[in-house]
Amino acid sequence: MTAPSASGPRCPRPPSAHPYDYAYRPGSALRPPPPRLRRDPSWAALSVFDAWRPAQPSARQHALLELFIDHYWQGDALMDAVVERFRTLGMRTGRRLLDQALDEGIESLTAPPAELVALFASLDRPPHWHDPVIWERGRRLWIDCSLAGKVGMGIQDAIGTFVGEEVSSATGATKRFVNAPLVRNLETAQWFHAATKPGFLHRHSREFKDTVRVRLMHSQVRLGLRRSWGDEHFSRHGNPISTSTTLGAAVTFALLPMLTDHNHGRRARTEDMDAVMRYWAYIAYVFGVAPEIIPTTAADGILLADYMVATAGGPTAGTTMMTRAAADNLAAVPGTVGLLARAAVAPVLGAVAYYSGAPLARALVSATPYRDVPLQPWTTLTGLAVHACVKYRMVLDKLPGAALRRSLRARHSDPWWALNVQITRILARRSGVGHTGYRHHDATAGCPVH
Repeated sequence: MTAPSASGPRCPRPPSAHPYDYAYRPGSALRPPPPRLRRDPSWAALSVFDAWRPAQPSARQHALLELFIDHYWQGDALMDAVVERFRTLGMRTGRRLLDQALDEGIESLTAPPAELVALFASLDRPPHWHDPVIWERGRRLWIDCSLAGKVGMGIQDAIGTFVGEEVSSATGATKRFVNAPLVRNLETAQWFHAATKPGFLHRHSREFKDTVRVRLMHSQVRLGLRRSWGDEHFSRHGNPISTSTTLGAAVTFALLPMLTDHNHGRRARTEDMDAVMRYWAYIAYVFGVAPEIIPTTAADGILLADYMVATAGGPTAGTTMMTRAAADNLAAVPGTVGLLARAAVAPVLGAVAYYSGAPLARALVSATPYRDVPLQPWTTLTGLAVHACVKYRMVLDKLPGAALRRSLRARHSDPWWALNVQITRILARRSGVGHTGYRHHDATAGCPVH
């Protein structure tokens, strides 16, 4: 079956025969874990959460974890419904309606689709626990994390993307890291940078609106994969790009930089960890995570993220496809630049091993010519660099003006993510790529991904 045009309805959705393919409502019976969720020693051995993992989860936390496990069966109920509606309207018409509602408000539309009204009722009404003051404090604390903490988050996120079973299967199926890696990396860098800006808090800011557009793109991919893979895949794996995995990613984005600093001596207070969790909890809400599973304390977030990481699984066929393509691209780089780039593989994998463990570093490159590159002395050297970086920040924390420096550092956005965007944009422009507007999957519109 071919994908539809962006302007007309195609590809009717066959009714699902699977009894777990529905969105949870209060009072619904909880679904069991998808069969693929099995604890893997390669992931469970990670100790990053140890200092903050609840020793004896409360009854409320047990109930939250059970709900989180249940939600591996569902996606983004509000945006998925919008995509289904746009499929019948035509994606070009749907996109126009969405953009107008983002820019001018849902009330500016004449007879808007009910699905779009429901989406904007959520977007225009922040959750009861959201506090802009706490959100801003959490943003500043997150930006104040050391470079070592942010690099660690980036590496561990990459491992989840390229090795973890759910995400690597989805990203592999879209082939965007194979066919358009610079575009995909630019989109990711731009979105992370946007999430660190104070303007994200404002409903009509570009950062807020771009997040909704990324959310739309995720739903387009999810529904396309759901059709492509069918009930057999669903019955083992749950929903592609599930709301639980999306939440787990948000929690790790939030807390891994703080945890890296804490675990290397720059101790974090509980109230600071909670503020950072609230900062990213609101981002997760705007991004479409089911509100009933969003944690508002670090302890609750770690409880859920710990489960997600320990059961991440992989590597998959998607891992093989993406890493082989990356290795082939690296092999094709000519001259001195190519020699240096290939020589950097071992140090980079050593850093991956320091943050994520040797088994996951090996899994990342198991299907490439780099499967046997030495991890030492690079893992040890990474550890020394991480300790030095965190100790340096600990010294700065004790010098006068620490609060002022934190405020100045965060006045516009995260400086390191701003630099990352600049570098990624330069690389993309050299290949003729600019800002994409997060429209890549408009032609998918809920049909199979090719």
